[in-house]
Amino acid sequence: MTQSPKNDAQVSLKRLNSYDPEDALAAIEELLDPLGGMSAFVKPGDKVLLKPNLLAGKTPDKAVTTHPEIVRAVIKLAQKAGGEVFLGDSPGIGSPENVARKSGILAVVKESGCHFTPFETSVTIHPTGGTFNQFEVAREVLDADVIINLPKLKTHQMMGLTCGIKNMFGAVVGLRKPRLHLQAGTDKAFFALMLLELCEAMAPALTIVDAVVGMEGEGPGSGDPIKIGALLAGSHPQAVDTVATELVGLQSHQVWTQQQAINSGRPYTRIEQLQLSGDPLQELKINNFHPAKMTDVNFGLKGGLKSFLKHTLTARPVPDHQLCKRCNDCVTHCPAAAMKIENNRLQIDYNNCIRCFCCQELCPHGALMTKQGLLLQLHSFLQQKKHKCL
Repeated sequence: MTQSPKNDAQVSLKRLNSYDPEDALAAIEELLDPLGGMSAFVKPGDKVLLKPNLLAGKTPDKAVTTHPEIVRAVIKLAQKAGGEVFLGDSPGIGSPENVARKSGILAVVKESGCHFTPFETSVTIHPTGGTFNQFEVAREVLDADVIINLPKLKTHQMMGLTCGIKNMFGAVVGLRKPRLHLQAGTDKAFFALMLLELCEAMAPALTIVDAVVGMEGEGPGSGDPIKIGALLAGSHPQAVDTVATELVGLQSHQVWTQQQAINSGRPYTRIEQLQLSGDPLQELKINNFHPAKMTDVNFGLKGGLKSFLKHTLTARPVPDHQLCKRCNDCVTHCPAAAMKIENNRLQIDYNNCIRCFCCQELCPHGALMTKQGLLLQLHSFLQQKKHKCL
């Protein structure tokens, strides 16, 4: 895989108010210009893999997946630079082809002459220097000369925000994702560290964020679309995520990957460390963005008391039985096998539930809510008061 050729501290921003095809193409060209243009990343003959967010088979207006017009524009520019372009992902639920079709991306792929390459075959890699000494990732990712990461900017019930770093979790194929959730258990910091190390192992050359219409609230699958009107791009996913966090007005403690990157001393975690170009960040920032509900508290406790407090007073997924269609998707994909349909109702065993919120993320009917315990509600209130006073 080709390493990033550009200044990793540089992040470009561009206003885009609609997904009009001509406007999107022009905006992405202008977005990439300060970075050297697409030709700085894609050379003639390169095998270029586009990795969009294909979480689930939802239409573009739901803001669940990367918008097809952003994908179309990036395909055109990568082809113009001489690359042979492929597009792939491993959705959380549903076949890659069905998800790509429902999201409008498959039609764009066929119209543009791009190759659709769903992630199906896993290969074990052995990164060095980190906590995780192996990952099972899609062969299709490893076969690429250049990876272009195309996330959708959304809230995320477990991690707080999904953007460049979290989007590369799609390199893990199918049911291997729940296995990693189970390995992390209730330790969200550990899961965030895994996401950071996985993204670093994949080393996307370029990350372009679709934040024209993002998602707030109960993301990443059941939140509310929100117009942000922006595109972001950079060669380092952490730098891009730092700007994305600022763009929607979140604090680092609200985004687990951001918090863990700071705690582990990774670069590009502070806005003052970055070189911003294009449209001014202050003019693009939005107000009153609704974050995902907090689902955990960083207790300064150890052992059994910490475990007791986390499991009884923080947060848990709760089914809305009016919306639930008993389709069994959450039961099938629950990493801890803590869910079942019994007496024609969805039941959750909270003793086994690891609070990964995969069920909420993947439910096609939006039938799983996040219920915060009293301690977490108090913690959230105090955090809000604290940051208002700073």
